[in-house]
Amino acid sequence: MKRIMIIGGGIAGLAAAYKVKRAADNGHKIEFILIEKEPRLGGKILTEIVPDPAGNGRFIVDGGPDCFLTEKPACHRIAKLIGIFDEELPTDDSRRKTWILSRGKLHALPDGVIMFAPTKFIPFVTTGLFSWPGKIRMGLEFFIPPKKVKPGEFNDETLERFVVRRMGRECLDRLAEPLVGGIHASDPAKMSLAATFPRLLEMEQKYGSLLKGFLAIRKMVEEMRRKYPTQPGEKPRTFFTSFVNGMQQLTDRMAEVAGLERMRTGRSVLSLRPKNQHRWEMHLSDGSTLEGDAVILATESWAAEPLLRPLDPAIADALAGIPCTSSATVSFAFHEAEVGFDLNAFGVLCPLVEKRALMAATYSSTKWPGRAPKGKVLLRGFVGGPHNQAIMERSNEEIIRIVHSEFQEIIGLNPKANPLFTRLYRWHLGMPQYIMGHLSRVELIEKRSGEIRGLALAGGSYRGVGLPNCIESGEKAVSKILNEWGIDLEEDHMEEKRYY
Repeated sequence: MKRIMIIGGGIAGLAAAYKVKRAADNGHKIEFILIEKEPRLGGKILTEIVPDPAGNGRFIVDGGPDCFLTEKPACHRIAKLIGIFDEELPTDDSRRKTWILSRGKLHALPDGVIMFAPTKFIPFVTTGLFSWPGKIRMGLEFFIPPKKVKPGEFNDETLERFVVRRMGRECLDRLAEPLVGGIHASDPAKMSLAATFPRLLEMEQKYGSLLKGFLAIRKMVEEMRRKYPTQPGEKPRTFFTSFVNGMQQLTDRMAEVAGLERMRTGRSVLSLRPKNQHRWEMHLSDGSTLEGDAVILATESWAAEPLLRPLDPAIADALAGIPCTSSATVSFAFHEAEVGFDLNAFGVLCPLVEKRALMAATYSSTKWPGRAPKGKVLLRGFVGGPHNQAIMERSNEEIIRIVHSEFQEIIGLNPKANPLFTRLYRWHLGMPQYIMGHLSRVELIEKRSGEIRGLALAGGSYRGVGLPNCIESGEKAVSKILNEWGIDLEEDHMEEKRYY
């Protein structure tokens, strides 16, 4: 019996554990043991069920990610495998609207905007989000020639340079940065497009214009909707998807199906070393020692770096070159009659140029049906990110006060509205920054770790921060090790393809 030791109990580590379990169920003589330093599994996926103080139901509060991209198949596939696909929850698109703060006022995101490009004329020209010079500059994008890229040349540039070059500074500041950069909580001046949104670079080369490219995408989407309409009784397909009981429903079920008896929480790995050509040894914070035939580091890059430095300084240096930033979410519950503003929206985005502490706000009980009892409201604010790490040094009470004040000044929350409860969740160095040169660092990490038998890395620090990306990275790490052992998982892959 071969053993894979998994360090990290977030979604990447759980995906790795579950893949090992599926391989074992198919007759392969392998097992896993998973080590997680926190007292709970799930990593940044954390859902708290809070009873209504009045006893009329419950609130479902997501402290970390509250959804995943519907178009990416990994979460759907896993949900079907573990029996919770029917528990997937689409957004309530009948109330879909996004506000963007611009020059101190809230403006609705114009209909037809895809990523950061307007594809409908009337909503674009009538919006107050942009000035007329800004609108004219964005429209001139049709006539700007694409960047010249030599055959075989690696094409990359920052989000800031790309958007300003194609659509102007105002588009970056008022639309692209909050919509695109906000997904990664990244600095547009450092953010690598090749590592985060390579489709934008490809679109420029293919269509010669982003506007032409996004218009083509809009036409394709509309044709697909006409060709494959939602059937009666079928859940609508929305841009984002969650679960009825919050995102932790996914990780809880993954851990349960993979095998909780093989998972140890509340202890960290102090050191890791190859014992010989075929065995690994790790020392834990509780004084115990574990041995196995392979190890997967499904942690943040900064946590993997000290463990790998004695083994391969080059890998460690590359890991140290991936910066990470801290952030926090603050959720408030209110009586709906007290909030004092229109709740028919998904939330608010606050561009960096507005110089606010609040990065974004989500009207959680509007966006996701069932997140709050009838007559109650659940709101969530985001703070931190690369431009405001100082706020993370403040106390919990100060952060809550700041976010509450921002809700009043930006959204129009009634100052007399008293929260029924408040929840704050901190994520220390939880968001990796895919800055320029990121893909070169990742390629070095993958190449050198690929040459070390029985070693693999996984997680959001490398090729995607989204939950589907993290799942795939955990599964890929297992495949790397099993391939070294000569274990053929072709039948497993064929089984899984039915769920795409």
